[in-house]
Amino acid sequence: MSKIYVIHENDEWTDHLVKRLEEIEAPFELWHVNEGTIDLSIEPPEGIFYNRTSASSHTRNHRYAPEFAEAVLAWLERHGRKVVNGSRALRLEVSKVNQYMALNNTGITTPKTISAVGKDNIIKAAEKLNEPSFITKHNRAGKGQGVQLFHSMETLKEYVYGENFDQPVDGITLIQQYIEAPQPYIVRHEFVGGRFVYAVKVDTSEGFELCPADACTIEDMYCPTDQPQTVPGAKFQILEGYYHPLLNKYEQFLRENKIQVAGIEAIQDQDGRLYTYDVNTNTNYNSDAERTAGIYGMLELARYLKKELNNTLIEID
Repeated sequence: MSKIYVIHENDEWTDHLVKRLEEIEAPFELWHVNEGTIDLSIEPPEGIFYNRTSASSHTRNHRYAPEFAEAVLAWLERHGRKVVNGSRALRLEVSKVNQYMALNNTGITTPKTISAVGKDNIIKAAEKLNEPSFITKHNRAGKGQGVQLFHSMETLKEYVYGENFDQPVDGITLIQQYIEAPQPYIVRHEFVGGRFVYAVKVDTSEGFELCPADACTIEDMYCPTDQPQTVPGAKFQILEGYYHPLLNKYEQFLRENKIQVAGIEAIQDQDGRLYTYDVNTNTNYNSDAERTAGIYGMLELARYLKKELNNTLIEID
């Protein structure tokens, strides 16, 4: 029987999708890729495969989930299976360098960034960046991992050579131009099937751990779902009637990189310029914000997956 296979590594982030798939009576199966085996001599089952492996898997002790997911995707794509967010999407998910190069290739502006491996080279990169304020972040991250703001080289050196230095899982630290917004918020643009669904305004006044999921790990100091937020001033607010000319570029970027489902984050500077700084291909949605606006991302996603499954069944017949 053909069905929807959800490739993932975090049960909590999959629960909401499971409920929506059950609601619309779509057949599905979960494939957890923290560990497992693949028999490369046989063909995969019939159906469609939705990959939502996360760059932050190592923070849940799933260190090799992306690598195993990549092996699974190679097997699926070799046999011509329909994959939503396939191997190209995964490569961008686990590397901000790859994200920025792909965004730039589509004509989308990203903050000035230098990548560095090694503590001495982090200092050299910051000196070369030559910005009065700058941030560090991990190349393979998620949940705001490694994001630190610095206003001087002295404080950077104290951090890098101190005992609190946060070593990136892939060894690559990014030193990035600090974009100071007029107000403390960013905008996250949600896409399903490569099409814009809605934009959500995210309050950054408490930091950049901006995971919108309904379940956050206990380590998430600024978890947005610790308390229900349904009033004006909530951490997540869906923007009614939102439009920006960059949306067309975002959809082009998704097509060019074979990404069907994503959340793309951007920040505006004091002069009104918009900088795109993150692409999330395992995007989550905040239920409180959606309930207030009457728009439901996971429901849209479930319907999209069921439609794609039905299209696959028609092609087989």
